[in-house]
Amino acid sequence: MTEESRLRERICHLARSLYDRGLTHGSTGNISARTPDGGLLVSPTGTSFGRLDPGRLARFDAAGRHVGGDPPTKEMPLHSAFYDTRAGTGAVVHLHSTHSVAWSMMPEAEVEDFLPPLTPYAIMQLGRVKLLPFFLPGDPAMGAAVRGLAGRRSAVMLANHGPVVAGRDVEAACNAIEELEATAKLALLTRGAGARTLTPDQVQAVVTKFDVDWDT
Repeated sequence: MTEESRLRERICHLARSLYDRGLTHGSTGNISARTPDGGLLVSPTGTSFGRLDPGRLARFDAAGRHVGGDPPTKEMPLHSAFYDTRAGTGAVVHLHSTHSVAWSMMPEAEVEDFLPPLTPYAIMQLGRVKLLPFFLPGDPAMGAAVRGLAGRRSAVMLANHGPVVAGRDVEAACNAIEELEATAKLALLTRGAGARTLTPDQVQAVVTKFDVDWDT
């Protein structure tokens, strides 16, 4: 089996795992990963994470030309924006995960710090998460909004829509987006209960120890 064949299988395996655990549903969500030759494999438009076919993933060459497989997700501008602006991006995942979408509707959700500092793990895996405004699905303006961040964030939350996370590889991106969803769930569970969040000093200690990209 070639390295690309293994990557195709891995993408579909991880997508199926996300789907089976209810982290996205129906034909929502999309996923992409960088191939060994600098191209991309991308989930096709209108497909379910629970039923991706490794042989039908959209294939782009290193110049960005669609050279094989089914037509890609209509959210390609989001994926391209991360690959083009954030060094080291090897994969991008976008979900319609319930708790993160619900938290994006809450008045407490901050634009520059979407996730409250409840545990160290979201800080370690995501850094600061930017809450972007609502866009119509497929609107290229979503990609423009990510490009406007100039690579400063590995994760954004599309209000009333879903999270998008870039990682060094497809496993890292999936792990990070799961942490985003889990933290949003914690935020909803503790909402209004006076939960003790990490202090600024504790947050800084995590940032320093784990060398987190933590801009202001």
